[in-house]
Amino acid sequence: MPEEPGSRRVTRTIRIILGMMMIAAVAACSLPRGAALQSEVLAEKDNKAPTFQVVEVTRRSTPALALWPASGWKGSYHWLTASRGPDSSTIQTGDRLNVIVWDNQENSLLASEASRSTPVAGLTVSPSGTVFMPYIGEINLRGMTESEARATLQERMLEIAPSAQVQLNVEPGRNNAVDVVGGVAAPGNYPLESRNTRILSVLASAGGISPAMVNPLVILQRGGQVYETRAESLYAEPARNALVRGGDQIVVTEDDRTFNVLGAAGSQKVIAFEDEQVTAMEAVSMMGGLSAARADPKGLLVLREYERHHINPDKPGPEMRQVIFSLDFTNADGLFAARQFQINPGDTLLATESPVTRVQTILGLFGTVVGFASTANNVAN
Repeated sequence: MPEEPGSRRVTRTIRIILGMMMIAAVAACSLPRGAALQSEVLAEKDNKAPTFQVVEVTRRSTPALALWPASGWKGSYHWLTASRGPDSSTIQTGDRLNVIVWDNQENSLLASEASRSTPVAGLTVSPSGTVFMPYIGEINLRGMTESEARATLQERMLEIAPSAQVQLNVEPGRNNAVDVVGGVAAPGNYPLESRNTRILSVLASAGGISPAMVNPLVILQRGGQVYETRAESLYAEPARNALVRGGDQIVVTEDDRTFNVLGAAGSQKVIAFEDEQVTAMEAVSMMGGLSAARADPKGLLVLREYERHHINPDKPGPEMRQVIFSLDFTNADGLFAARQFQINPGDTLLATESPVTRVQTILGLFGTVVGFASTANNVAN
């Protein structure tokens, strides 16, 4: 018997729906990927020979993780502690001394009857710390204040001229000054007014830190040692306003430490460290949070690579060079742990995509197919 027209229409509709569902099923296998699923990234951990280590970050594990070696930098900035020095500067190698000897004694060896004074100018302190004075010889004055040096010269003069008096003026050389190399309005060499001169005073004399600098870092080089501190810490903490010494070199540069952000996050970019230390919780805020529509709050991953020398079975640390730290933001344990876990320079934060997002995408695609089929059926009618 011939098929009824109504039955043919139903059959045609079913065929259209089935055909479009097959097309949708194939398309679902190649849907645009916003970010990887946590299960996909960590799939290799169950292999017999994984190439990376997976560590779950919890309140219980964070104390042990804090003992792991730092990657990407030395772990903290080392800076001087502020202290108080004497108010007057000390004589150093390279300083120039201008001496005037006054003597009113008749037939004086040091002064003529007409002037009663003898200037001895331009005495340069030698590398050994001495100056040469006529009739006296070499005198070690390095490390003395100006008044102490004058008293020493006066005492030595008494041996040849009991009534002589000494007047002394010191012109600081480079060893009683500091160099401000860059990052300020007026780089240059700045003599120290006293041994109580502090680094903020020197920076102010140099015109202050350039406002164009992002996250400025103050570096002080002294005697082969390097000291560093963030500028905002130097301004905020009086204990960091350390004394400077002659010969110090000061450089202000930008803190170039960064971490990467990828996946279902509020932003995907390279982010600079806004503070000396940044926790995982702070890093999530800096990257604009997790995408409410896409991110898996159970799957924030921190990808980190260690150096070979960091792998030491005798010390706390990683078992492999490449480590993935997993954080869960859906419970209190994971949230508190995120406030303790430190992000290192060079880390990559990957906000994985929620499996629900992919299911919703596929269901939406099927809904589109059914709607299309319904439209096609209406046209057929």
